[in-house]
Amino acid sequence: MLQQRTLKSLTRAVGVGLHSGQRVELTLRPAPPDTGIVFRRVDLPQPVDIPVTAEAVTDTRMASTISSGSAKVHTVEHLMSACAGLGLDNLYVDITAEEVPILDGSSSSFVFLLQSAGIELQRAPKRFIRVLAPVEVREGEGENLKWARLDPHHGFKLSFEIDFAHRVVDSTAQRHEFDLGRDSYTRDIARARTFGFTKDVEMMRANGLALGGGLDNAVVMDDWRVLNSDGLRYDDEFVKHKILDAMGDLYLVGKPLLAAYSAFRSGHALNNKLLRALLAQQACWELVSFEDERRAPVGFGLPARAW
Repeated sequence: MLQQRTLKSLTRAVGVGLHSGQRVELTLRPAPPDTGIVFRRVDLPQPVDIPVTAEAVTDTRMASTISSGSAKVHTVEHLMSACAGLGLDNLYVDITAEEVPILDGSSSSFVFLLQSAGIELQRAPKRFIRVLAPVEVREGEGENLKWARLDPHHGFKLSFEIDFAHRVVDSTAQRHEFDLGRDSYTRDIARARTFGFTKDVEMMRANGLALGGGLDNAVVMDDWRVLNSDGLRYDDEFVKHKILDAMGDLYLVGKPLLAAYSAFRSGHALNNKLLRALLAQQACWELVSFEDERRAPVGFGLPARAW
């Protein structure tokens, strides 16, 4: 049986929110089988649980936000991406503010925290959402066109193409494909950082965003160059970060997908729109598990890979 996974022990992190600039403490705790990933606002007078679902996403401006009533947690995608990359099914995330800490701007710090706590197999079958027919969402036309799509695939792979019309971004690879069964998430994707442009910073901060951002947790560019003294971590760090984000956004469906995801200029909003379109078409998907691990897609039955 291909089993569900949680943590062996709890682990903690302290940081600041990318957009809020607020100090926040994060505690990641083991959860029983079939719990899913549940964020818990422990700073509120009465703690509020926010289970991860596609329908819980209520804001996608600059990040993915999940809510339950008035309780919110912003910028969940990097932690969710790490959970997807390591195959974690069940987890409690206690948080003391309304935004997940940005840490170094990638998911590698979350990967380190999760692997340090240890991954434990549970006595329950791992459940997947298997895509049975293509689902696609599109927005805009011509230069403004963007789209995202899910196709049937016995595994999970992502293909992403970016188009920023910026000399620094354009000098790097514009397209990348990542296959969870063939490639290493921790090596190939997890270290890719969020990125931004100096021309946008003033506008964002005037709107209460990017208050915790800086060169220690983002790749920052002016019109001509990368301003970070250490440069890029990957030659194609920009498109790899978009794949990192997409993995986190798609894992907000609550279970791992068996599908091939492809996208052009997609973002948090379109990724969530794609999940909702999938769920709305019940003939396009089914829930599956694998009693015989040999029938499972390559990669899902392996232990979470270390660095």
